[in-house]
Amino acid sequence: MPRAKARHILVSTKEKCEELKKQIEAGSDFAEMAKKHSSCPSSKQGGNLGEFGPGEMVPEFDKVVFSAEIGKVQGPIKTQFGYHLVEVISRS
Repeated sequence: MPRAKARHILVSTKEKCEELKKQIEAGSDFAEMAKKHSSCPSSKQGGNLGEFGPGEMVPEFDKVVFSAEIGKVQGPIKTQFGYHLVEVISRS
Protein backbone atom coordinates (compact mmCIF):
# COMPACT_ATOMS: atom_id res chain seq x y z
CA MET A 1 0.00 0.00 0.00
CA PRO A 2 1.36 3.45 -0.83
CA ARG A 3 2.45 5.76 1.97
CA ALA A 4 3.02 9.51 1.90
CA LYS A 5 4.51 12.20 4.10
CA ALA A 6 3.03 15.67 3.80
CA ARG A 7 2.64 18.98 5.56
CA HIS A 8 -0.18 21.47 5.30
CA ILE A 9 -1.55 24.83 6.31
CA LEU A 10 -5.25 25.07 7.20
CA VAL A 11 -7.08 28.40 7.06
CA SER A 12 -10.74 29.43 6.96
CA THR A 13 -10.87 31.31 3.63
CA LYS A 14 -9.76 30.69 0.07
CA GLU A 15 -8.39 34.24 -0.09
CA LYS A 16 -6.11 33.69 2.92
CA CYS A 17 -4.97 30.39 1.44
CA GLU A 18 -4.08 32.04 -1.89
CA GLU A 19 -2.27 34.87 -0.10
CA LEU A 20 -0.13 32.41 1.89
CA LYS A 21 0.64 30.38 -1.24
CA LYS A 22 1.96 33.52 -2.97
CA GLN A 23 4.16 34.29 0.03
CA ILE A 24 5.58 30.75 0.07
CA GLU A 25 6.20 30.81 -3.69
CA ALA A 26 8.02 34.14 -3.17
CA GLY A 27 10.36 32.50 -0.66
CA SER A 28 8.62 32.40 2.73
CA ASP A 29 9.29 29.23 4.72
CA PHE A 30 6.37 26.76 4.62
CA ALA A 31 6.91 25.56 8.20
CA GLU A 32 7.09 29.11 9.58
CA MET A 33 3.92 30.08 7.71
CA ALA A 34 2.18 26.99 9.12
CA LYS A 35 3.24 27.88 12.67
CA LYS A 36 1.91 31.44 12.28
CA HIS A 37 -1.28 30.90 10.27
CA SER A 38 -2.55 27.30 10.35
CA SER A 39 -5.54 26.48 12.56
CA CYS A 40 -4.63 22.76 12.63
CA PRO A 41 -2.85 21.34 15.72
CA SER A 42 -0.10 20.22 13.28
CA SER A 43 0.90 23.90 13.05
CA LYS A 44 3.16 23.32 16.09
CA GLN A 45 5.22 20.93 13.92
CA GLY A 46 5.31 23.32 10.96
CA GLY A 47 2.24 21.64 9.46
CA ASN A 48 3.89 18.22 9.37
CA LEU A 49 1.27 15.44 9.27
CA GLY A 50 3.76 12.57 9.39
CA GLU A 51 3.29 9.44 7.31
CA PHE A 52 -0.10 8.06 6.29
CA GLY A 53 -1.80 5.85 3.74
CA PRO A 54 -4.77 6.27 1.40
CA GLY A 55 -8.06 6.68 3.23
CA GLU A 56 -6.53 8.07 6.43
CA MET A 57 -7.28 11.66 5.40
CA VAL A 58 -10.40 13.21 3.85
CA PRO A 59 -10.87 12.29 0.14
CA GLU A 60 -10.04 15.76 -1.24
CA PHE A 61 -6.77 15.70 0.67
CA ASP A 62 -5.90 12.12 -0.29
CA LYS A 63 -6.44 12.83 -3.98
CA VAL A 64 -3.82 15.57 -3.93
CA VAL A 65 -1.31 13.86 -1.66
CA PHE A 66 -1.22 10.67 -3.72
CA SER A 67 -1.01 12.38 -7.13
CA ALA A 68 0.70 15.78 -6.78
CA GLU A 69 4.30 16.58 -7.60
CA ILE A 70 6.58 16.09 -4.58
CA GLY A 71 7.88 19.34 -3.11
CA LYS A 72 5.44 21.64 -4.93
CA VAL A 73 2.85 23.52 -2.88
CA GLN A 74 -0.71 22.57 -3.90
CA GLY A 75 -3.91 24.42 -3.15
CA PRO A 76 -6.17 25.92 -2.14
CA ILE A 77 -7.85 22.58 -1.49
CA LYS A 78 -11.32 22.84 0.05
CA THR A 79 -12.39 20.25 2.64
CA GLN A 80 -14.96 20.16 5.43
CA PHE A 81 -12.28 21.73 7.67
CA GLY A 82 -11.49 24.77 5.51
CA TYR A 83 -8.86 25.54 2.89
CA HIS A 84 -5.50 23.81 2.76
CA LEU A 85 -2.12 24.34 1.20
CA VAL A 86 -0.40 20.97 0.92
CA GLU A 87 3.19 20.02 0.24
CA VAL A 88 3.97 16.35 -0.37
CA ILE A 89 7.33 15.60 1.25
CA SER A 90 7.66 12.00 0.03
CA ARG A 91 5.72 9.04 -1.30
CA SER A 92 6.54 5.34 -1.39
